[in-house]
Amino acid sequence: MYRICLILLVFSYIKGYSQETKILTYEEAINIALTESYTIKSYQENQRSMQYSYFYYKAMFKPRLDLNLFTPSWNEQVSPVYQADSLPVYNSNSSIQFGEDLKFTYVLPTGGNLALHSILYREDLKTNLANQNYITLKTHQAYSQLGISFDQPIFTKNTLRENLKEAEYQYKISTSSFTRQQMNIIYNVTQGFYGLYKATREMEISEDKFKNSEEAFRIAKLKAETGRIPEGDMLIAEVAAAQNNAQLSENIGRLAREKDNLKQLIGLDINQEIKIITEIKYDTFQVTLNKAIEEALKNRLEINESELQIKLQKIQLDRARREREIKGNISAYYDIAGLSTTGKGTTEELFRSSFDNFVDRPPNRGVTLTFSIPILDWGRGSAKVQKAKAEFNNTVLGKDDQLTTITREVRDIVRTMEESRNRLKIHEKNQEIAKKSYQVSLLRFGNGDITSQQLATEQERLSDSQLAYLDAYITYQLAVVDLKRKTMWNFQNNRSYLEEIKEVKTNQ
Repeated sequence: MYRICLILLVFSYIKGYSQETKILTYEEAINIALTESYTIKSYQENQRSMQYSYFYYKAMFKPRLDLNLFTPSWNEQVSPVYQADSLPVYNSNSSIQFGEDLKFTYVLPTGGNLALHSILYREDLKTNLANQNYITLKTHQAYSQLGISFDQPIFTKNTLRENLKEAEYQYKISTSSFTRQQMNIIYNVTQGFYGLYKATREMEISEDKFKNSEEAFRIAKLKAETGRIPEGDMLIAEVAAAQNNAQLSENIGRLAREKDNLKQLIGLDINQEIKIITEIKYDTFQVTLNKAIEEALKNRLEINESELQIKLQKIQLDRARREREIKGNISAYYDIAGLSTTGKGTTEELFRSSFDNFVDRPPNRGVTLTFSIPILDWGRGSAKVQKAKAEFNNTVLGKDDQLTTITREVRDIVRTMEESRNRLKIHEKNQEIAKKSYQVSLLRFGNGDITSQQLATEQERLSDSQLAYLDAYITYQLAVVDLKRKTMWNFQNNRSYLEEIKEVKTNQ
């Protein structure tokens, strides 16, 4: 009965492998995650957003050409005409315009702008005079204008350059954050990959345990039939086999869940059947604490991001200080305009008449110099500056604390490395001893020297040692990856971890 259950469970476990099973190594899982996972795509989009924001502010220094068309602009309305010593009368006015407004703007390096513009439109006007029995007056005219204008803020910071710097810092932060997230993805994939490996080994261990207990039950049953052992020992062996069968079923379910978790983590189709391949081997290498701290403080990207955040806060502080500063602006314009004088004719004739009117009509021109001088705001500007100062100081404090945090994290991971490596060696030896001990106990049980309960105890000891070794191995492997992440240095190859990430991206 138990053998049939085992066959059914194992069959359900391996059934998916027969059709399009994807074989994954640790390196392949990382490569897939760095291109297909939701996390990497999300951070790529965020980086792209910051990149185009930076491009936008760079483009603000380039010229701009704008064209507005009104084809047509039509209005009909009643308007009052006020008369002395009389009530107003209401005329009906109608106008329809066809034309364009073309403007070329050149942005000056000083933050101001110089603009050239032209306006051309034809206008048909009609008025019904209420006080003259609604006589209709009509006219057709064309309007043309060519001009130049200048605008320049003074006594204040060049906000265009400031905005560009802000966008540049934000883009650099997003780029640094994207690289850090790649390292976090590698660590998370390592966790997921070895989590699946652990579930696979637990299933295999429970499968072996079930087979061993089933064999013990078979031997106990034969002995009980010949009267060599009490029937109670046979029942104990039967219960142990049933419990191990239930444990096997539970581990098969856990294995399926871990597969789904890994597939979602690295970006595979949830319906894709996978199987992982790994080897139980590990490298031991020397880690010097001072070297680890030195590399971490030199290469950790969070430090550079904190410096950029300080620069961003400095921009906010400058903006707060300018809230109540004296501001000025110079603006000037010069243009020539022409209005057709014929009152009728084709569109070409109307515009030719408006161009001729350039000579007769004096130009439009003007210069304006304005100042904005704050006098009293009852502390609003000062409060805003103090708020920005507090945020700036907090960012500086955060950087100092971050250096301490990095040092503490490196010290902790180096200790974890040493502890997990020592524990791994101990459990590796214990596992070998437990295997030999179980083989001896199985022979003694066959000879009738120990009971089935004693054999079950040895079986538990073997399984526990195998699981303890598995946990120690996974802990050590995670510590190795975490050491790289926390120090940005690969002590195995004595090289920068950032170089390895670049190579992974190049090979994708």
